[in-house]
Amino acid sequence: MIPRFSVIIPAFNAAATLSRAIESVQAQSWPAHEIIVVDDGSTDATADIAAGFGNAVRLLRQQNCGVSMARNAGAAAAVGDWLAFLDADDWYAPDRIRLHAEWIAEDAALDCLTGDYEYRDATGSLLGTSMAQHESGRLMLEKAAGAKRVVMDSPAELSAFVADHFGDTHTLSVPRDRFIQLGGYPTGFKVCEDVHFLTRLMASSRRIGVTCQSLGVYVIHGGSATRRNPVAAQRENVRTLTDLVRLAENFPAPVKKGVALRMQSARYNLGCALSKSGQRVAAVSAVLPAFLARPGWQSLRTVLSMLRG
Repeated sequence: MIPRFSVIIPAFNAAATLSRAIESVQAQSWPAHEIIVVDDGSTDATADIAAGFGNAVRLLRQQNCGVSMARNAGAAAAVGDWLAFLDADDWYAPDRIRLHAEWIAEDAALDCLTGDYEYRDATGSLLGTSMAQHESGRLMLEKAAGAKRVVMDSPAELSAFVADHFGDTHTLSVPRDRFIQLGGYPTGFKVCEDVHFLTRLMASSRRIGVTCQSLGVYVIHGGSATRRNPVAAQRENVRTLTDLVRLAENFPAPVKKGVALRMQSARYNLGCALSKSGQRVAAVSAVLPAFLARPGWQSLRTVLSMLRG
């Protein structure tokens, strides 16, 4: 079966970058079946820019409800059998869809696919690649041994991916029916909503295709919410993961382990943000649950480091 890809682009006040994102989809060597832009209550020219592409782009408009609801609205309206997502400030590599579509056509047993991508700053300068910078990515690159494709299917690989994944939203390809069945992206969370969905997807997946070459670009913004208010962002991260920990009670053991490791890392990051802002007691409180869950010298050192600031 030849897969048909619906590409969903959520956009909020993205007039400065939306054209580039859409054009990167139009330039694909394997054409997208449709491009859906979901305008999430923008107050700038976002909707006008999307409309300017005419029939090549389906424009959906909604009140400002957040990126999760925008992605979910696009998925609900999609008619393709596979979904791909792209944030309005990022862009696809020319072969992003083809590399996944050809593999899907060859191997119907793949549950979903992901892959590598580039980090670039606002000027377009390359900062690095995702797989090389994450332990889970390096694990898959070693397994691939130079090949452009590798299947993630072992418990250790799955656990490492959940704990610190290398594939972001714009490298994920997922069957539309599966996305709908899982309930899509969670609403009510401002940070880590992509991890929430990805982990639930991994909990019901056995064979994940990994493309060991860049599928697109993720732009690092100096003015992002994480950098503007790191304490608030890390608190929200922990809040989202707390809900995921609750759900993980019913996940397979490797995924459950990965969630626990991710929460431990999130609490450490929150502790660091609090400590850097001079809130040392709050920093200790942030990492203490991780110490109680996994007592040991390393956990104790983390607690002490928060006290020292």
